[in-house]
Amino acid sequence: MAFEKDTIVEEAIAMGFSHAHLAKVEPLKPLNEVRDMCASGKCQIYGKCWTCPPACGTIEECSERMHKYDWGILLQTTAELEDSMDYEGMMEGEQKQKENCFKFAEMLSERYEHILPLSSGGCRLCKQCTYPDAPCRFPKKALSSMEAYGLLVSDVCKDNDLPYYYGRDTVTYTALFLIKDN
Repeated sequence: MAFEKDTIVEEAIAMGFSHAHLAKVEPLKPLNEVRDMCASGKCQIYGKCWTCPPACGTIEECSERMHKYDWGILLQTTAELEDSMDYEGMMEGEQKQKENCFKFAEMLSERYEHILPLSSGGCRLCKQCTYPDAPCRFPKKALSSMEAYGLLVSDVCKDNDLPYYYGRDTVTYTALFLIKDN
């Protein structure tokens, strides 16, 4: 497995992520305050999606789930913006991050039996989620977000010696993939 850890960062960069860094599981601390931000309705998905709260589980359940993994990798896409109001540039960066996260999840699924992908923002696989009336259409592809699990992204980056901010007129999307050694 050490060889895998040594090369996985390089593979992530080759796949198109701007930054990648190995992550530790121990310091992951889900916070109720982050969950409260979800509940405030800013992203408009709370209570409407299988991968978001409350459907993804309580803070305690998410914490327990995360801490069953051995190690992780943080993956970032940094978009260069024309200015701080460049919404199109922000959306292009987010789309690139989502596409790369799906590819990365597929690659990891071929190597490891147990992974927990925590992406940037809520799942957008389906135009309309089946929650709560029917099971998820794509349970193997659906991705929860770091925030849904109560993680403050800037703290996770700081705890793992990875920058969160890359300068003026940039926006960075961060994902965390947790891996259990087989």
